[in-house]
Amino acid sequence: MKKYFGTDGIRGKVGEWPITPDFMLKLGWAIGRVLNNGKSHRVVIGKDTRISGYMFESVLEAGLSAAGVDILLLGPMPTPAIAYLTRTFHAQAGIVISASHNPYYDNGIKFFSPEGKKLSDEVELAIEAELDKPLVTVPSNQLGKAKRVDDAGGRYIEYCKNTLRQGLDLKGLKIVLDCANGATYHVAPAVFRELGADVIELGVKPNGLNINADTGSMHPEILQQEVLAQQAHVGIALDGDGDRVLMVDGHGELVDGDELIFILAKFLKPQGVVGTLMSNLGMELALKKNHIEFVRVKVGDRYVIEALEKNEWSLGGESSGHIICRNVSTTGDGIISALQVLAAILVSGKSLYELKHGMQKFPQHMINVKLNSAVKLENYPAITSAVAAVEKQLAQKGRVLLRASGTEPVIRVMVEGIDPNLVKQLAERLAQQVSDIVSCEL
Repeated sequence: MKKYFGTDGIRGKVGEWPITPDFMLKLGWAIGRVLNNGKSHRVVIGKDTRISGYMFESVLEAGLSAAGVDILLLGPMPTPAIAYLTRTFHAQAGIVISASHNPYYDNGIKFFSPEGKKLSDEVELAIEAELDKPLVTVPSNQLGKAKRVDDAGGRYIEYCKNTLRQGLDLKGLKIVLDCANGATYHVAPAVFRELGADVIELGVKPNGLNINADTGSMHPEILQQEVLAQQAHVGIALDGDGDRVLMVDGHGELVDGDELIFILAKFLKPQGVVGTLMSNLGMELALKKNHIEFVRVKVGDRYVIEALEKNEWSLGGESSGHIICRNVSTTGDGIISALQVLAAILVSGKSLYELKHGMQKFPQHMINVKLNSAVKLENYPAITSAVAAVEKQLAQKGRVLLRASGTEPVIRVMVEGIDPNLVKQLAERLAQQVSDIVSCEL
């Protein structure tokens, strides 16, 4: 049982344990201790643009140095860039200081293995074991050294450009690009522009406090308006750390992660696709109609990647726009995923608006039921009965999902079906039943 690590590293509000300078100092040291077995080791550290990144970068650097590990500082860089640079620098680990799509007052730490993949459970447990030990500094002649990498951005830009199918370029495409005032602000515009696109930039003026604020994939409304105003072919919305992407078609309509995955599946023709419990039923049916296998896993890119590796498939992701193209990247990469969709547009000769219409999305309605404390749904038979009643009313033309949050005392109630009014009504009724049942039995 892990004490600190969740499905995607460690995350929380800055200043509240464990997102504090003293904990991060010890965490850097603990990582260094696990990695340092007497050989020469180094770790790369990158961050997004939130203000607390300066503080946590410094203390992680100090902790790693105290454990005798060298550090390569990348500065503000997208999460997938750190995965890539961990591999190219032959580092023993990559550290990302980011809270992804969260507001500026949150932060977190994510890790990559030497292969640019998530750390194994064994390594995370070993790090947690070291955290319980007193911090002991190595002798002065063994302290780690730190070096800032000046060309990190250029390396990643070239890597992204090379993932576009050979022989293609983006000449003639007008793109509105929203970088969420986050880690992609200085690299994403260069990627698309150097490939020949006419790029209109949004969200490229980070100030430490405006990351994800009314911009990017969490707030695509301004992007939708700008695509129409500029008469652009597409809009691209990234999140604060650059591992998610949503797109906007030429009609100003939002194209979510499920629709993008469907477009890529028709283009790439993989044997199978991995989605999550939240993936739209319409995508599942559309993939099956195109003779493409589909499996669902728990919410979280970690589980998507595990299933892809197990099945030896190349494509998967989440409705949020976290898309994994294993043929070109080891992790979710918003820029690279967008490039693959643009390749589908160029090769097919169809617009994004036309490509998405092979899939009919089912209306979904989700309600977060807040509780006083975390509960296990299996301990409430009455909730099981309530879910069965809703499923009966949907008559096999929809589905119900209840999911306890892993980070807060919340049960997420989701109903999906053909009739949006019925879906909303059933979701509201079930959410109220869940709240009443839990409240009565606590």
